[in-house]
Amino acid sequence: MNAYPFSADRDFMRPGRSHARAMRGMAATSNPIATETALSILRQGGNAIDAAIGACATLSLLEPHQTGVGGDCFALIALRGTDQVVGYNGSGRAPAGIDRAEVERHSPGGIGRTSVAAVTVPGAVEAWVRLSADHGRLPLRDVLGPAISYAENGVPVHDRVAFDWKVAAGKIAASPELASRFMSGGETLSAGNVVRFPELARTLRIIALEGRNGFYDGNIAKSIVDTLRRHGGVHKLEDFQTHRGDYVQPITADFRGYRVHQCPPNGQGIIALIIMGLLNHLERDPEGPLGHWRLHSLIEAARVAFSIRDQSLADPAHAAVDWNAMLVPDFLRDVAKRIRRSARLDAPLDQTGLEHRDTTYVAVVDQERNAVSLINSLFESFGSTICDPETGVVLHNRGLSFSLRQDHPNALAPGKRPMHTIIPGMLTRNGKAIMPFGVMGGHFQPVGHAALLSHMFDYGLDLQTAIDLPRLFPSEGKVWVESGIDAAARKHLEGLGHELVDRIEPAGGAQAIWIDHESGVLTGGSDPRKDGAAMGY
Repeated sequence: MNAYPFSADRDFMRPGRSHARAMRGMAATSNPIATETALSILRQGGNAIDAAIGACATLSLLEPHQTGVGGDCFALIALRGTDQVVGYNGSGRAPAGIDRAEVERHSPGGIGRTSVAAVTVPGAVEAWVRLSADHGRLPLRDVLGPAISYAENGVPVHDRVAFDWKVAAGKIAASPELASRFMSGGETLSAGNVVRFPELARTLRIIALEGRNGFYDGNIAKSIVDTLRRHGGVHKLEDFQTHRGDYVQPITADFRGYRVHQCPPNGQGIIALIIMGLLNHLERDPEGPLGHWRLHSLIEAARVAFSIRDQSLADPAHAAVDWNAMLVPDFLRDVAKRIRRSARLDAPLDQTGLEHRDTTYVAVVDQERNAVSLINSLFESFGSTICDPETGVVLHNRGLSFSLRQDHPNALAPGKRPMHTIIPGMLTRNGKAIMPFGVMGGHFQPVGHAALLSHMFDYGLDLQTAIDLPRLFPSEGKVWVESGIDAAARKHLEGLGHELVDRIEPAGGAQAIWIDHESGVLTGGSDPRKDGAAMGY
């Protein structure tokens, strides 16, 4: 049965969101202008692939601290609504001239957040162009047209974006290029201010006309490389010219009668599947998704999975790990037995990963039921903060995820991809694509994926309620909690040995579209933690 199985009776006198419902096409993004961009492309005759790319490019202007042409991209595509899901890894690699020992000599504590050593070759543009050529319907110039127009004419700063920029004010102020674009009078721009991107508009025009070569082989790449080298980078034009993304076979696992698809490593989609696999072997909480046992078991499953990630997750071209062995039921059952109701697991399980939070996610379904789950990221807020003034490109700091330990599978090395946090998700059942979904928030993402599906299939919550529910997740030996986690739950978790830390910012953001193949209805949910919306027609 593919019908949307959950329907909650909303109290319309309390704050909340209704689902978006439509039949021809739908998009869900973290900004309403981006969502409308996707729908306008569908109305022009484009398909879901065109619409997702166009929305993603527009988000580069609406949420420039989170995403852009200087970042990386991953995608899952279910063509014509089948369960034959195509994956694409659009992540870049470290420059050929990088030297781990030299980087460690200058940064013995690890790669710096704004260090040029954290800049790998950005893979987003190559992914957009390749997916457009292979699966899109419209010319790239039409797909990127709305983003170019917004870049030239300006976009208003939205409320969550203004909040994020205020949080990142120190980082912005330390970069003259960023400060000139996103600050005024010593303060970050406020909601309702208008920001324009003339240099980025020119860059997007070149990409629209010349495709991949316009970004990686020509003057754009030369200008970016010059900027990186002025910052002390070892990047060369050849690093950009040789970059290629890859089609990948998604990794999958069953959860509550559905098939969950994720991109394989170097992304952490496998970690989401491990968490779900552990939840499969843990008792459900009769008190519901915010019950004390449910919260504790989710934290512990995440800690175990992150421990595996931090020990093993790396570029598979450089480190061979049998990830399928970690999805075997016997392995997951044995690990789940270690999770105790009475106390947290021993401290060595604590992951030491960074908290990564800046990403944009797009879900689109078209009339032919092509379903796209696409995620694009600069990694941390404004990435490395290195902005090429000629092109307007802000470079991500994805290389921050590399280890400087020589014996680590994820050790920094020339031409190597770092461990990646961004993960698009796709749900299938009975030969059909059921739901493209994503939960932003970097380090939080695999926890968010598992929690969202568990809310729905373990506890019967409708999609929007499952998105809205308060969140928590383990990070660096502590547990970050949103304000919606009540005092009794906090006291219980602390009694089990968890150290809780209040979140300053909401944990991530989610978008999803449920496809009912029988009725033809599309049902969308969008996270209130962001400015966005799910809309259809």
